[in-house]
Amino acid sequence: MDAALALIGEDLKNVELQFKKDLQSDVPLIRKVGEYVLSSGGKRIRPALVLLAAKLCGYEGSRSVPLASVVEFIHTATLLHDDVVDNANLRRGLASANTLWGNEASVLVGDFLFSKSFSLMVADGDLGILKVLADATTMIAEGEVLQLVCTSDLEITVERYIEVVRSKTAILLSAACEVGAILGGATPELKQAVADYGMDLGIAFQLMDDTLDYTASEEQFGKSIGHDLEEGKITLPLIHTLKLCSDAERDFIAAVVEKDLLSDEDFGQVLALVQRYGGIEHTVASAGEHVALCKKHLEKFPASAAKEALAELADYVVTRSK
Repeated sequence: MDAALALIGEDLKNVELQFKKDLQSDVPLIRKVGEYVLSSGGKRIRPALVLLAAKLCGYEGSRSVPLASVVEFIHTATLLHDDVVDNANLRRGLASANTLWGNEASVLVGDFLFSKSFSLMVADGDLGILKVLADATTMIAEGEVLQLVCTSDLEITVERYIEVVRSKTAILLSAACEVGAILGGATPELKQAVADYGMDLGIAFQLMDDTLDYTASEEQFGKSIGHDLEEGKITLPLIHTLKLCSDAERDFIAAVVEKDLLSDEDFGQVLALVQRYGGIEHTVASAGEHVALCKKHLEKFPASAAKEALAELADYVVTRSK
């Protein structure tokens, strides 16, 4: 992330300030919850993508910072809703907002952030950007429902799972990049290239998250390890394992997935199977393939500091430990 931070570090600080400014409300709880989630960390990859894509496409104006803040608003809203749906207790190593203020407050503040995002987009006045982000938020909601439908489905295919990842996670990274390209007045071909970069980056990012849920420590990951398995989410490491394991092992995994509470022993046994059949290595390799595609999409652009930073950002995704 060093190259990106060197290039857009000041702009990212301004995004934080803009976020706090846009959180203003006559209802104190909205600001309290919003600022808590904002201050709990996060890599700010999505606003960084707006800023870097704008620079890549030659934009030098002032609209990139407020629009980067809007993208982070949308992301924060999805986090608040996700933690309620997933019954999550931790987010970025801290108590999740729903743990502190309850599910009702988390859902309603998430709704505020979504609504405020659209108000801010309308204020920007660019219908092209409004369409990109409106379509992305619709697709995110579809992805959430699709993931719910696929819960505990041991028959889920790789293709179906990647469809969930594209809709639920990668689309917002793609949209962030496309917003930057629109600001820079990019040609349709270049706008598509930078959007495709964001999509492949988002897929790689989620695939690495899939592996970290099995391999990271809770302190590193900032959220509960094994939570995906406990929630019945069949991610790529397990999909790969299910294709190769014996019938008896598959039956054991099915029994674990159906349990309401995941014991350390159950998780350890499933992890041992995932490791035996190379589920982690397979998923990391798949993430690496998407990172290679990211760099291929960037080949359409001339050499620049922004292009280099975006290439390094793609590499960061497969080397991160949290």
